[in-house]
Formats: sequence, C-alpha cells, structure tokens
Amino acid sequence: MTAVAASYDPAWRGRVGVLLLAAVLLWPALVWTEFKPWEVFDAQSLKSTGRFLRDFVPPRHDPEFLHLMLLQTWRTVAIATDGLVLAFLVAVPLALVSSAQMSISSLSGRMARGPYALRQTARWAAIVLRSIPELVWALLLVRVVGLGPTAGVIAIGITYGGMLGKVYAEILESGEAAGTQALLRNGAGRLQAFFYGTLPQCSTELVGYTVYRWECAIRSSVVLGFVGAGGLGQELDNATKMFAGAEVSAILIIFIALVAIADRMSAWLRKELG
Repeated sequence: MTAVAASYDPAWRGRVGVLLLAAVLLWPALVWTEFKPWEVFDAQSLKSTGRFLRDFVPPRHDPEFLHLMLLQTWRTVAIATDGLVLAFLVAVPLALVSSAQMSISSLSGRMARGPYALRQTARWAAIVLRSIPELVWALLLVRVVGLGPTAGVIAIGITYGGMLGKVYAEILESGEAAGTQALLRNGAGRLQAFFYGTLPQCSTELVGYTVYRWECAIRSSVVLGFVGAGGLGQELDNATKMFAGAEVSAILIIFIALVAIADRMSAWLRKELG
C-alpha cells in the first residue's frame, strides 16, 4: 500500500490535460504551415539527397579553392566584426539612456518627466531597430548601396544595435545599485557612475553577451551573403545552386570552425574577467 501511494502522482491529470491542450493547439499550426516531414523520405527525395550528400566527401581542398575560401572567410569575419562595432556604437548610448539606475532625477524616488520621456524614447528606438530582421534590412540596403559587404555591415549594425541596447540596459539594471547611486548623490556624473560603480560588477556579463552576439553576427553574415552581401554565404549560395557538394561541405566545415573559435574565445574572456 505504501509503495502504491509513493508511486502515485496526484498531478498526473493536470499534466495530461496540458499535453492534450498543447496538441490541440499545435495541430492547426502544423496544418497551416503544411508541415509534412514524411515527404523527406519519399523515394525521389531520398535519391536526390543521397546523390548530393555523396559529393560531400571528400570536401574540395585544392589550393585555388582554399585561397578563395581564406579570402571569403576573412570577409565574413570582417562583416560580422564591423557590423558588431557599429551595433555597439548604437547600443551603448541607448543602454545608458534606458537604464533607470543611472538616472540622477530618479534618486529622489520618482523620475522627472523629461528624463522619463527620453528613457521611453530610447527603449522604443531599441524595439524598432531589433524588430526588423537583419535579412530584411540587407534586402533594402542592397537596393540603396548596391551588392557587397556594406549592406551586410549596416544591416547587422542596425538590428544588433537594438538587441545589444536592450540587453545591455537589462544587465546594467540587474546589478547592485547602491554603489552607483552613492556616486550620483555625491556629485558624480552619469559616465563616472557608470565606469566606477556599474561597469566593474557587470563587465563579465557584458563581455560574454557581446562575444555571443559576435558569434551570432558571423552566422548572420553568412545568411546575408545569400542576398548579395558577399562572404562565405554568397559562395555557399553559388555552390548550392550548382549542386557542388564538395564545395558545400568545405564551406560548412569552415563555418563550423568559425563558430567553434568564437565559442572558445567567449569562454576564455569570461575566465579572464571572472
């Protein structure tokens, strides 16, 4: 009797009900999206997939191709890095203005109307910037500045500026406010309070998230290459259209290596700062 009571879960009806409700809600979404995974196992699809995948081995590795990949890899990293630098220049002012912790007028308990309106404007600016995906910005910018890395750099800078601004502000506000507010009460300016009160306790999180966003920017720069922004993405698009499996596998290996390097760099920086 005790063993039966111990194995009985009084909440099983609720869990089953939640699962059934999720299934009922998910089914129409699957129908509307025409999600048909069984088509992957169609005989014709398997034949085409097998033929394409067979060409993956061995990856293309002749000197001419590797030299081209080296140049395009450098271009991809440059697009991601320049885009993130541009995003950083957008995000830092947005974060400093959005953070209520460093507001001098809020020390009395209630923020004045002017600073409050400025803070809300900065928050809405960050929302607008990050609401439009970088791929959409790149499609628009390609029409303005033409094909090439410039469109990719600006697209990453705009979207990631909004993302970094939002998260930077949240990280700053999650820190201990006592030191920052003490500096502000004793006559320090916002930047002084930021550098000596807030930044020391939040630097690890800020650096870790920034490097993570750099890793994401590398992935984004590859995707942006499909719309003419250059780099590995454009080469991958060309290789895929030509069904050049050996080239595709080589580019994917390079891409995986880039993300792995970014991951190790993030871990090293967190360790050094921690």
